[in-house]
Amino acid sequence: MREVAPDIAWKPAPRAAPLRFGAFRQDEVHVRALERVRVWTRESLDLAADDAILVSEVVCARPGCPPLETVVTFWTQAGERHWFKVFKPVAEVAFDDMPPAWLRDALYAADPVDGACC
Repeated sequence: MREVAPDIAWKPAPRAAPLRFGAFRQDEVHVRALERVRVWTRESLDLAADDAILVSEVVCARPGCPPLETVVTFWTQAGERHWFKVFKPVAEVAFDDMPPAWLRDALYAADPVDGACC
């Protein structure tokens, strides 16, 4: 068995970008905004009560991208993953920003999203 050089043996893998301080905000206003978008997503897309919905606010550093955007991912009962973005912070999202139910199937994400676009 080969030994690993001591200077590289225990180095952590480099990150693509540093984690943002406070990346997992737990203040009451933010948590309420996340819940509000989750409820609106279920209502606007006519999702079943047991369809899983994940709402998150993410930082975007790409040129022309808003500094904070809201990403909504949901899984239907068939196990299909769907997602959409709202190009504003979660606290600024309104019900009118939600996609209509007839668009639900177009939000299907067959492959993992690499973030190269929207």
